[in-house]
Amino acid sequence: MIVLSCKNICKSYGINTILKDVTFSINEGDKVGIIGSNGEGKTTLFKILSKEITQDDGEVFIDKNKSLGYLAQHLALDSYKTIYDEMLIVFEDLQRLERKITELEAKMNEPYDENNASYHEKIIKDYGTAQDLYQNRGGYTYKGEISRVLKGLGFTEDDFDKLISTLSGGQKTRVALCKLLLLNPDILLLDEPTNHLDLEAIEWLEEYLKTYKGTVIVISHDRFFLDSVTTATFQVINGHVNCYNAPYTKSLELMKKDYEAKLKAYNLQQTEIKRQEAIIEKFRSFNREKSIKAAESREKALDKMEIVDAPDKEKTASKIKFEASVKSGYDVLHVEKLAKSYGEKKLFDNLSFDLKRGEKIALIGENGRGKTTLFNIIMDKVKSDSGVKVLGVNVNVGYYDQEQSNLDPNKTILNEVWDDFPELTTSELRGFLGSFLFRGDDVFKEINKLSGGERCRINLLKLMLSKSNLLLLDEPTNHLDIPSREALEEAILSYDGTLIVISHDRYFLNKVINRILELEEHGVNEYLGNYSYYTEKKKNPQRFETYEGLASGKTKTQLNEEKKKKKALEKEAKAKQNEIKNIETNITQNEEALEKLQEELCKEEVYSNPVESERVNKEIKNLQETIEKLYEQWEEISS
Repeated sequence: MIVLSCKNICKSYGINTILKDVTFSINEGDKVGIIGSNGEGKTTLFKILSKEITQDDGEVFIDKNKSLGYLAQHLALDSYKTIYDEMLIVFEDLQRLERKITELEAKMNEPYDENNASYHEKIIKDYGTAQDLYQNRGGYTYKGEISRVLKGLGFTEDDFDKLISTLSGGQKTRVALCKLLLLNPDILLLDEPTNHLDLEAIEWLEEYLKTYKGTVIVISHDRFFLDSVTTATFQVINGHVNCYNAPYTKSLELMKKDYEAKLKAYNLQQTEIKRQEAIIEKFRSFNREKSIKAAESREKALDKMEIVDAPDKEKTASKIKFEASVKSGYDVLHVEKLAKSYGEKKLFDNLSFDLKRGEKIALIGENGRGKTTLFNIIMDKVKSDSGVKVLGVNVNVGYYDQEQSNLDPNKTILNEVWDDFPELTTSELRGFLGSFLFRGDDVFKEINKLSGGERCRINLLKLMLSKSNLLLLDEPTNHLDIPSREALEEAILSYDGTLIVISHDRYFLNKVINRILELEEHGVNEYLGNYSYYTEKKKNPQRFETYEGLASGKTKTQLNEEKKKKKALEKEAKAKQNEIKNIETNITQNEEALEKLQEELCKEEVYSNPVESERVNKEIKNLQETIEKLYEQWEEISS
């Protein structure tokens, strides 16, 4: 059943046409990925669907019985509320029911008056109705669901009471996403939902959306996420929307075939038009009445011909090429027992690893674990509390800052780059800027007027011009569209220097990385492969033990000791799972018992007997408290 459709949607701003003749339909339960280069109109399309703006022409149909929720890239929240209180707004109807049930329980505990039996019967009936409604709407589980979603998207219980006004922009986006998921709309519109999430939270969101009962439409440049969640891909290109019934990677082949077929049809028609025009010109050259009529007849046929447009082609990506001006020594970086804390917040300790020339490694870990801080320690911008950091011979560090804080907002693009590289001639600088898609008068735009993607391109250009032999890249794919990400990947693969990258882009990590360091509070875990290897190793720790042991130079005795430790940890984890299972069984049993007591309370022989009524009410209250404690235990063990 179609729940949403567009027919010939058009939208322009001044002389710039953003969308033209956009037509598509989406069925209930579909999971659709919207892709396209930056500036193609993806967010504009979402704003039209959510009725934030109106289209210039065309029709939008949304099933009137379906609710629609939209997570924009920027959302307003109540800054005076805590994170948890903001979530409770979603369940205001349940909170009203809770207050009503409490009031009815108080009235039920009043002495029974035989002369006012109808009043007591009404109280009992209202109580039963309210209890049924409360249970059916998830009254006994909604607090657990709030906790589950908040924790799934990276918040700890300590964060629940934080005021929204104290949060960073990324944290506010996560709060908004949590709230939207709890609202559970029939049609979910998500614009770059994986921005500001760590890997664990992204994976949680993927699993959540894969089992989501409603329709999901998501704008994303995260190719791994799109492959995992979506079943269809809509490509926004040059104002049009091309629809493919496949997830991202599989849709690439369909896009290629579609483009080739359209190009062939276009070229054939152009050839035929030129042939007909040549014949018409020939007939006219004869200058006879019969030949002139023949020429006019062919011209009319040409005029009536339905013109095949040239197929839409993706915008050219930036031309990135990293190269080192000086070859570093073989030992590029030595880190030994580094530790760093801010007040009582410990980021890490006992951090040790070595980096050799030509290695391309990824640094991953939960948000707030200190990955960016480690980069700053390597660059001597921040001092470690203890430990050793040694850069090798002839090592020149180049840094890509995800916050773009190294850019002067008041400078023009031209001056921002030229001030750092004054040795470049005007033509050389213009050439480099042009290869990064800054052409003509664009170079005179001020930094503060640029989009996130444009600022990324400037920083990548400056990094390229630095010719450093050790690159530290902090979330380099954020704000980049897919063509730009692919250009960056190719540049890194051909780079002859050394690389450490912080990234949550798993597609990117799979393509360019050959070693992963997982940063934890007490050091790092090392994985000798790309992201897929890392996830497989996490699921099945013993699968690659021999390979990793030999690669790290460990003895058989050391490997056996490590196996013993791992078995002990696995045993502990299994015991934890069994405990969780037992608690879940207890919750189910207690909830069933609670339901029976609520049914018992509605019987005349109970509610008409004050003693019995009071007994049942007390048992209900005790059971409710028990269930709440069980949920608290479940949350504590699960976290």
